[in-house]
Amino acid sequence: MTTSMLMTVIALIAISGFFLARTRSIKLADMAGGLSKLHSRPNYYGSYVAILAAIPALILLLLWQAVEPNLIHSLVMAQIPDSYLVRINSHDLVYSQIGNIASGITQTDDAVLLAAAEHYQSLHALGNTLRFTAMTTLALAGFAFGWRSLRPRLRARNRVENVMQAFLLLCSTLAILTTLGIVLSVLFEALRFFQMISITDFIFGTEWSPQIALRADQQGASGSFGAIPLFTGTLMISIIAMCIAAPVGLMSAIYLAEYASPRVRSIVKPILEILAGIPTVVYGFFAALVAAPVIRDVAQAIGFESASSESALAAGFVMGVMIIPFVSSLSDDVITAVPQSLRDGSLGLGATPSETIRQVVIPAALPGIVGGLLLAVSRAIGETMIVVMAAGLSANLTANPLDSVTTVTVQIVTLLVGDQEFDSPKTLAAFALGLTLFVVTLALNFVALRIVKKYREQYD
Repeated sequence: MTTSMLMTVIALIAISGFFLARTRSIKLADMAGGLSKLHSRPNYYGSYVAILAAIPALILLLLWQAVEPNLIHSLVMAQIPDSYLVRINSHDLVYSQIGNIASGITQTDDAVLLAAAEHYQSLHALGNTLRFTAMTTLALAGFAFGWRSLRPRLRARNRVENVMQAFLLLCSTLAILTTLGIVLSVLFEALRFFQMISITDFIFGTEWSPQIALRADQQGASGSFGAIPLFTGTLMISIIAMCIAAPVGLMSAIYLAEYASPRVRSIVKPILEILAGIPTVVYGFFAALVAAPVIRDVAQAIGFESASSESALAAGFVMGVMIIPFVSSLSDDVITAVPQSLRDGSLGLGATPSETIRQVVIPAALPGIVGGLLLAVSRAIGETMIVVMAAGLSANLTANPLDSVTTVTVQIVTLLVGDQEFDSPKTLAAFALGLTLFVVTLALNFVALRIVKKYREQYD
């Protein structure tokens, strides 16, 4: 029986336990004099039995899935003669062949592999039988134990809530461990890179050419890892994007929150937020096919003959359009959260609506608006697809927005595409760039969350 079918059986047992226990708790309440005699509501009694039926069986299933492959591998490989393994010189290759033969993918006349494949099939069949028996028995045992425990004064609510608290704690712990694992994996590889390349050369170098020369006479492979061109390109595109997104998003938020009627708001706001649902690759197509040629033609028409068909201005413009709903939605929520009493007080003193917005509402909402803008900057810094399709891959150190540039995220993708060796500076440079990007975005998010927290403490 497959794992999905087994989980379906466990789920059916748990669901049956919920409804049967709920019905029995109601009958027990009627016998005791009404629902008021129950310590918990009937749904809690049903949930208690369902948890006892499902959770232990699922835990055993996870343990089984973790242990069974290694156990079968050891038992199967123990049947292979050492002389055969020495001749093949690859245990993993032999085991892979055995699995393919057992699955019918490949055929062979080798008696050793055929015997091992039969043993492999028998172990899998035995394992499936034992797993189904153990899981089903444990689920039914949990159901039976919970059923026998039902009584009016059973603290079912407390036990269910304790289980939910433990589950939430487990989820939080997994999130923390996942974040820690990501940080450590990037950090360790970045440290390997900095053992090969000086950190000062990386941070302050002005030439980025990660190709490593394989021969002394090889051209175009200088192995330069100065990241300043990447930082400037990232900064330039992000600034252009925010110059588009910040004013347009903020003004649209002010209109929707202060001027628009409820009917107009209910129509315009969803339409504006449709932009947030468009995939970034579609924005990239628009940037490459529409925005970049138009910007190049306009620049050449007014005298900038050196304008590139791939430019920071095109990528930044389209990225700004993409971030508009992000800024607008956050700013709208913050402005709407400003207490109405502040507006009423300003209007009562004789201020016009525009003066009230400019001198009362915006200053009161400014911490939240700034926090939203900082989060939008983090979004702009981490964008990749639009930059690849509209700004190019050239690591140029320039301040001209009409030139082709690249960003940190684009270079990370470029360095890790295809078959790479994780012992060369070229590949490890991606982890150094990732660590730098992580630190920058983490700092921006930290500042934004601190500002938003201060705002919430003031007006909640």
